[in-house]
Amino acid sequence: MAGLEGADADAADGPPPSPYAERIERLAREARAARAAWDDGEVADDPDEQRALEVARDGLGPVVACYVEARTGDDPPRFSAREHRLLRRATQDWLECYARCHGVEHDSSATVRSAAEALLETHDVVVVAELLTGVSGE
Repeated sequence: MAGLEGADADAADGPPPSPYAERIERLAREARAARAAWDDGEVADDPDEQRALEVARDGLGPVVACYVEARTGDDPPRFSAREHRLLRRATQDWLECYARCHGVEHDSSATVRSAAEALLETHDVVVVAELLTGVSGE
């Protein structure tokens, strides 16, 4: 089916959008906007612990929570390939922002699943951000 574009191309990526599709899209847009707010790779001169906490709690946290909620429900949905890409990108964008709050550039390859697994073990989204970026807040 060459030449598919837009929603038709996404449909070719697997199952139809899940009930979480709109939420995932919003979370991905927010993450992308937050990452874009850092001017061309700018990193903090001095660690900004408060901003890092907010990035982890209010940015990464909702992305991981969406994934955990979907996966732990009675009838977990199949995410489309697009939803998986958006969740991964949002996770990576927030982790990049977290690292930049500590004056470090970080190019994450983390997945939302790895973040969710870390959250289930640590019960602390800040610790998750530290583990997945290698950047400690202390």
